[in-house]
This record gives sequence, structure tokens and C-alpha cells, in this order.
Amino acid sequence: MNETRDPRPYERRSDERCDERPDERPDERLDVLQRRLAQFAAARGWEPYHTPKNLAVALSVEAAELVEIFQWLTPEQSAKVMEKPESAHRVADEVADVLAYLLQFCEVLGVDVLDALAAKIERNELRFPVTGGPTPNRHSSE
Repeated sequence: MNETRDPRPYERRSDERCDERPDERPDERLDVLQRRLAQFAAARGWEPYHTPKNLAVALSVEAAELVEIFQWLTPEQSAKVMEKPESAHRVADEVADVLAYLLQFCEVLGVDVLDALAAKIERNELRFPVTGGPTPNRHSSE
């Protein structure tokens, strides 16, 4: 059978919601991935090295590798990075590495990543209420 495959299966269409898989909820997918990561590490005897400190450091390193892809790009170039297969692949790989370490970090510390994110969004909605227009001189990090 000559089947056309999506050359970038990791890329979501702009009109596609992340919860469009009716057979599996996003939190179930995260649980499955978290278990796979734990099994992967256990099978190789890596648990002793998966301390909160080590995982936080590894997460930071992987995030820096993602930043490196964009380091010298203009804003316009960075917006088009997923248009080139070689850079799209690098971005997807680094995003996967960041997420993998984040999920392992949360597993070790018992943090429910989706609950933590939902709580953070709620706090930010209270902290930064909609006032009718953008506030260009204030960012969420302030």
C-alpha cells in the first residue's frame, strides 16, 4: 500500500486542538508517557541518578539547547523555524527532551504537572486581569 505519511508528525495543525484524540485524554497520555520514561530509566538502572537536583540541571541544559536553535535568529526567522524540516526536527527533539526531563522531575517529586499548570494559570488570571487592552510595558515575569 502506498500511503502518504505526514513528514512532520510532531507538528500540530493550527486548527487542531491538543485534545482531539477522543479515545485518550491528555492527562492519560501524560501518565502513559511518564510511566514509559520511568520504565526506561529503571531498565537501565538510572534511578539513583534521577534526583531532583540532577533532573532540574538536565532540564535546564535541554532548555538551553532549545534556546540555542533560536539564539541568532531574527524574530521573523524564528517564527518560520518549523518550515524547514532540519530545524523543525531539531526543535521537536529538544522540546521532547525538555518535556521528558520535566515529566521525570515531576514524577520524582510527586508534582501533578497538569494540576500545577492549571493552578498557575488561575493565579495569573487573578494577577493579570483583562483591562480592555494590552499592557506592553508589563510582562507576566514581573
